[in-house]
Amino acid sequence: MNSGVVGVLLLALGGFLVGGVYSTWKTAKVMAAVLGVAALLAIGGAIFWLAS
Repeated sequence: MNSGVVGVLLLALGGFLVGGVYSTWKTAKVMAAVLGVAALLAIGGAIFWLAS
């Protein structure tokens, strides 16, 4: 798989997780925090992947 494709897929995953944070924030703050950490890891990984 091309390295650019992996970076874009990680960004898409991060966006999906950010949407999950937004939708669960009012009802389940702990789960939203877990999703937020996962989103930060995915977006950070995508930035690192695309920069290298």
